[in-house]
Formats: sequence, structure tokens, C-alpha cells
Amino acid sequence: MFELAGKKIWVAGHRGMVGSALMRRLQTENCTLLEAGRQQADLRRQDEVERWMDKNRPDVIFLAAATVGGIHANSTRPAEFIYDNLMIEANIINSAYKTGVSKLLFLGSSCIYPKFAKQPITEDELLAGPLEPTNQWYAIAKIAGIKLCAAYRRQYGCDFISAQPTNLYGINDNFTGLMSHVIPALMRRIHEAKLEGASEVVVWGTGTPRREFLFSEDLADGLVHLIQHYSDEVQVNLGCGDDVTIRELVDLIVEVVGYKGAVTYDSSKPDGTPRKVLDVSIMKNMGWSPKVSLKQGLEETYRWFLAQPHEQVRGLA
Repeated sequence: MFELAGKKIWVAGHRGMVGSALMRRLQTENCTLLEAGRQQADLRRQDEVERWMDKNRPDVIFLAAATVGGIHANSTRPAEFIYDNLMIEANIINSAYKTGVSKLLFLGSSCIYPKFAKQPITEDELLAGPLEPTNQWYAIAKIAGIKLCAAYRRQYGCDFISAQPTNLYGINDNFTGLMSHVIPALMRRIHEAKLEGASEVVVWGTGTPRREFLFSEDLADGLVHLIQHYSDEVQVNLGCGDDVTIRELVDLIVEVVGYKGAVTYDSSKPDGTPRKVLDVSIMKNMGWSPKVSLKQGLEETYRWFLAQPHEQVRGLA
């Protein structure tokens, strides 16, 4: 078992949903947590990353920093999504090698897998077919990060590993309109419809695609378990192993929010991948599984959302 106690740990991307969940989880590990805000280092710039790494010398890195967004953001900002993510991961991984980091965990995304991958998706589906076009830019960058970790492991013996989380949601998620992923986007829209007394909410797509969702706090716990117990170049799926239709998800959010109006579906808008659920056998065999149900996670996320400043709750931030 790789011990975290006594180590200096850098969570790259500590202010995001995943990074902040990791910071909370790691507070129980008797380690020193390092932070690199944008004032200290622009992670897209090699010189700034190398200066910060040389000065702070982390023992362990959780590489959770990324430019992220939903379907609209991926479709309209392809250059940013591929450039930013390539630069961030390349700079950090190379600097980790040069400064002798003991262990690094790179966070990919389940969108690395082919659009029509066999379900549930096993790790060997990587590069087995064409990607989903709407988020291929982000996926290609993440695939490059996985292969960087594998290459540095093969050539230099670095203990760099990769995790592939499923669709995520939770505390500190992004609820700001077109930048949001599916759960915060739906939750905000349904919340606003409730406040305004709207008789109807329109949801993009047919509602038939199936998706798997993992709560941010469960993810953080799974990542800590993985870095303690795993050392190989194959990326490891991290999810719950169960999926729901978008219609079922919407029904749960409607219940959690307490919205009383109707929900209709705009089939002229894209659905994306028809089904995406991960095979999580490797994590289960290592003795880990998530603890929070989808409904429980949605309730906790909505409570956090309601506690935010008025402008964000109204979706105006």
C-alpha cells in the first residue's frame, strides 16, 4: 500500500468540484496539502509550472486541473478544450518526472471511450473506435494524458497512474448556464422554473440516453483508494456501475427540487452517446465501491446550491 501520511500532496485544480472534494478527503490522511492558485502558476505555461514545482517539491500529485464544460462548451470552444488540457497535463507530468514526484494520479474522463463502445465499458475499449464528435477535443486531450503517464512509466519508471471517472456531479459544481454539465444544468433550470412558477421545462434531446453518475465525495474517496492500492499503466474506471435514462434523472431532480410543472423533450437537440456505463470491476476487486445513492447525492448537491449567493442560485452568476 502506498502511504500518504507524511507526504506533501498537490491537488492540481483544487478549487474545482473534483479538486475541492479531494482536498476535503485528504484532510483525514495526515499529509501536507499544497495549493497552486492562478496567481502562483498558470498551468498552461511550462516555465511557470516548472518554477512552482521546483520551489514546492510535492511528493504526490492528483492531476485534477482541466478546462471542462458540457456539450455546448465542447462544441463551440474546441481549440481551448484541446490546447488547454494538453498543455496542463504535459507541463505537470513532465515536471513531476523532473522533480522526482513519488506518485501521480491523472484524471481522465469516460468520454475517452468510443461513442459505440461495448457496454458496460471495460478499460480495453480505449481507442477501439471513433469518439463522440461533440466532445472529441476534450477526449483526445485526455487520451494523450493517459498515454503520457504510460510513456513516462515505461521509459523512466515513474509511478504515474490514470483514473477514468464516469459523469460527475456534486458540491462546488458549475451551475452557470452553457458551461454546465447535465446535472447542474438541469437542476438550475428546474429550480428557476419552480421559482418563476413556470408551467413547463424543456429538456434537450429525447431523454432516452442512459448515463451513469458519481457523487463528487465518492469520487474523491475512490481516488485516494486507487492511489494507495494501484500501480500500473492501464487506466482504471471509477464509477458506480449502474446507469439511468435522462428521463429518470430528470424525474429525480424534479422530485428533489419540488417542481410541480410539466417536463417536455426537444428531440431536435443532440442526445450524444446513446449509453455510457463503466465496468468498475478493477475498483471492486480492490475493495472499493461508492456509498452515496443518486438521490442522496442530488439532495446534498441541491442543499449546497441553495446555500450559495442569491445571484448564483438564480443562475445569473
